[in-house]
Amino acid sequence: MEIGVYTFADVGELTPQQRFANLLEEADVADQVGLDVFGVGEHHRPDYAASAPTVALAAIAARTQRIRLTSAVTVLSSDDPIRVHQQFAEVDLISGGRAEIMAGRGSFIESFPLFGYDLADYDRLFATKLAQLLALRDDPAAHGVFPVPVQQPLPVWIAVGGNPQSAARAGTLGLPMALAIIGGMPERFVPFTDVYRESGGTTLSINSHGYLGDPDDFYPAYADVMTGIGRERGWAPTQRQDFDALRTRRGALLVGSVDEVVEKILFQHELFRHDRFLMQTSLGPMPHDRVLRSYELLGEVRERVNQALR
Repeated sequence: MEIGVYTFADVGELTPQQRFANLLEEADVADQVGLDVFGVGEHHRPDYAASAPTVALAAIAARTQRIRLTSAVTVLSSDDPIRVHQQFAEVDLISGGRAEIMAGRGSFIESFPLFGYDLADYDRLFATKLAQLLALRDDPAAHGVFPVPVQQPLPVWIAVGGNPQSAARAGTLGLPMALAIIGGMPERFVPFTDVYRESGGTTLSINSHGYLGDPDDFYPAYADVMTGIGRERGWAPTQRQDFDALRTRRGALLVGSVDEVVEKILFQHELFRHDRFLMQTSLGPMPHDRVLRSYELLGEVRERVNQALR
């Protein structure tokens, strides 16, 4: 199983400049400890630094050696498929063939008014632009799209949040699917992965919040971020008992010791038979040194999970 990390480059109490310095160091550590994937998300809000993830990924590409580099996600509905391909082709060339596009509709909607799109066209825009991206990536030069990447075609993943129609579309298109599980009981997502595979899909990633270390270190940042999002969406504030419930074997959070996280990934593998697991640790004001230590320990998790799955 591939194991890696992703981040939205939450600013927390830092300046954007400081946050990007930390982001580059996070990528260095992830690469050095043998993690397989490093993802950077796209948001257009003051609480996140990365609005153009390919710029950050290009900087990371120039200083890392082996780790694969992906968006998490590219909000394709409000972007231009040609420019998306061009930008990721450049990251692919800089990295020597390590770039991936994770296309999704995004968990926030701020990009639609920002770029002049009507939110009522949310689904149609994604379907249309995804078709355009897939058509041109097979032979970009034939479409007048340059530069041509090292990987032909560029890998494209579809990110979904538990919508069966999205899972069916990913499977029908034969694309890898990334499923975000950030709340509730993971087994309730099994039907979505079944739909994906029944539709022809073969490659699955599970993306979740997690932290290797003392849960008391992670809880304040996690509660801060989830309560803030909940305030916008009408959720109740996150309480410690909610956090502790999500940390149990059948909860969505992967927080605790190496042994605990290994056990939980293997439990989820029994449910999903997934090929990749990505963890989001650098939430809100999460201290940078603890994020780096968590990544180091996740390298140990990767080794033990793959030993168990052999």
